[in-house]
Amino acid sequence: MSDMTQDAADPKGLIRESYRIDGIDVEECRAIFLDWALSVPVDADTTALIGTLLERYGNDDHPMTAVLRDGLTAMNRPTRRGGWKARPRQ
Repeated sequence: MSDMTQDAADPKGLIRESYRIDGIDVEECRAIFLDWALSVPVDADTTALIGTLLERYGNDDHPMTAVLRDGLTAMNRPTRRGGWKARPRQ
């Protein structure tokens, strides 16, 4: 893929570059993942994008692979947003 082509799964090439950094640790990968998550469109299917990235780059020995898998797990976990049931009652 040329640098001029926009990649929907990795718009800034952050994940690709993380796999090229020798000696990168899991904390650095988490920071890169957060930057990646902020760079994808709000309406993007992040679960599908993470799946694409794992298929493309997934290497069991790389810390970014663990971070991506954690991201997939977190995306599939339901979250509690609060609402009227969470408010204190009088």
